[in-house]
Amino acid sequence: MQIHIPTPLRAYTKQNIVEANGATLADLFADLDRQFPGMRFRVINEQGEIREHIKIFVNQSIAENLRAPLAPGDAVHIIAAISGG
Repeated sequence: MQIHIPTPLRAYTKQNIVEANGATLADLFADLDRQFPGMRFRVINEQGEIREHIKIFVNQSIAENLRAPLAPGDAVHIIAAISGG
């Protein structure tokens, strides 16, 4: 399935869209971390939850947690909030 990568994470992937697989978001991020080591930690915290400044959309719906199921052909968008002052 296609994973849309936000600019702050492209240092890992060197691409704005990558391919990965998984039955759930947790599986998907394990696959992404195998392909792009260190990326998972930027999205998922030490407690295994999506970081506060990250939103993940599966197709058009926001994923509440990493147990969200995935199907072949789904599009996953990782959105990173930008902060500053």
